[in-house]
Amino acid sequence: MRMASPRVRKIADRIRVIVAEMLERRIKDPRLGFVTVTDVRLTGDAQNATIYYTVLGEDADQQSTAAALESAKGLLRSEVGKQLGMRHVPSLAFEFDGIPESARHLDEVLARAKEADAAVAAAREGAQPAGEPDPYKKPREIGDDVDGDESDADDLGDDA
Repeated sequence: MRMASPRVRKIADRIRVIVAEMLERRIKDPRLGFVTVTDVRLTGDAQNATIYYTVLGEDADQQSTAAALESAKGLLRSEVGKQLGMRHVPSLAFEFDGIPESARHLDEVLARAKEADAAVAAAREGAQPAGEPDPYKKPREIGDDVDGDESDADDLGDDA
């Protein structure tokens, strides 16, 4: 992906600030939840701006906020055009940003893995291996008595 020109990046940053201020101060829609504008991506020709946002709350809050943003799109676009002084004001599209939620989920998974590792380490403390200290079989030496008696006559199978 090609990096946007400095002019396009500057316009995108300015749009983010303008939209965030408008949502905080001027838009009084009761459906609007606690919104944070996380990013603005602008096409290279500065004709389309995608505004990424997060909402604090449940799914119902996210849906009502999405509806409120759609209804305020015209007012937000006219304010962006007024403050930027551009001849062609970019069209605005709002997109819910799921990255913070994904990051929170990953943090929870990592925390559970860390707890499981700590539990395994605690169980390992003071543990002894099962069986003999040296579990490997050794080759028999000549003269080792296998069955415990001193006579080798039984070992040879002689009936003497």
